[in-house]
Amino acid sequence: MAQKFSRPEFYDLVWSKPVTHLAKEFALSDVAIHKICRKHQIPTPPLGWWAKKQAGKPVSQTPLPELPKDVSDTIVMAAAELRGESATVAAMREEARIRASDDANENDTPNPIVKDTIGALRAAIPQHNGLAIVKAANLIHCEVAPASFDRLEKILNAIVLAARKQGFELGQGKARAQFVGDGETIGFSVTEVFQRLKHQLTPTELAKQDRWRKRWIGKSNPWDEDDAREPFPSVPEWEYVCTGKLGFEMEGVHVPAGNGPRKSFRDAKIQRLENMTSDIGVALAVLAVAKREGRNHWEAEQRKRDEERRERERPFRLEFIEKRRVEALDQVLEDLAGVERLRSLMKGLSDLEGGAASPRVTSFLTWAQKQLQAREEAFSRSGLEARFDTDRIFGEDDDHAFKSHIWW
Repeated sequence: MAQKFSRPEFYDLVWSKPVTHLAKEFALSDVAIHKICRKHQIPTPPLGWWAKKQAGKPVSQTPLPELPKDVSDTIVMAAAELRGESATVAAMREEARIRASDDANENDTPNPIVKDTIGALRAAIPQHNGLAIVKAANLIHCEVAPASFDRLEKILNAIVLAARKQGFELGQGKARAQFVGDGETIGFSVTEVFQRLKHQLTPTELAKQDRWRKRWIGKSNPWDEDDAREPFPSVPEWEYVCTGKLGFEMEGVHVPAGNGPRKSFRDAKIQRLENMTSDIGVALAVLAVAKREGRNHWEAEQRKRDEERRERERPFRLEFIEKRRVEALDQVLEDLAGVERLRSLMKGLSDLEGGAASPRVTSFLTWAQKQLQAREEAFSRSGLEARFDTDRIFGEDDDHAFKSHIWW
């Protein structure tokens, strides 16, 4: 859970111990601590100051300047993440924690998607478990009891502001509202925990059952079809209790190894979602980087597998290409032989031109001459190029329609 300090408190902390020691306590680098101090205009001990102090030499402490108008008086130190992370994700987490250190209150108008979500929740009919459910492209996916609506609205608006500090905005998604930023989208939902308990009969229910027994038991044959007795008073088997404990869940991301970054934040005995909005904002920025890193990793792995598969297929592919080329050559030779036969035919029939009136023969000769010309043009350089392009052969697409039988 994030820790909050006033500007004077953090100033005293910085001057109470070396920045390197302070950085270890917050699981940050000393560079990050210096950046936070500069952001809030908090002076830090100069180089060699602690050595002089330990040697008993006189040192002076730079006083804390007055609070500028555009600087927050509260410093937020978002919670650290102790699980193993890649260098890229760890660097993003540190930058995100620096951005989250500003607790300035942005008096923005409530987010319209949050407003519409709460309105839809109020209009929804609670389910059998007592939770109202809304989920739509322009609404936040929520499963919350009516008693939590007001609290939920404040939490969601605070999370939207925390996300904005990290460069994310709440927007419409395909199935639910999502955060958009840093070239990524992160879906999320809010749910309330409920308990299912065995139903305990109330005094009223017990009285109704007793009255039924006194009235009907032993009065008539229970198997008599003409028996018009009233049914035994029924009661629910289970009853549901909404606990008021809310959970904020972001979509999971695939990482190359180990567990992914934290994506769940839930109410507990001490921590509440209201106090974890800065941590949620940091987690959002980290998830976006982890999502991109994971996608790039799996895409690289897929390219590697594809390349290995192509290498295994290579001899079969070359065999397939050679077979296609041989078939194409045979077809060219066959078609060329047809041209030669047509040319011989036309030469042999040349003495028929100008003879006795024979309109059908004349028509045939004219048509055959055009056929010969067209077939001869098909064997020109441009004609063969068009032919091979149509057949997708003797080029980069030589393996067109190749089907591999390799499955490993």
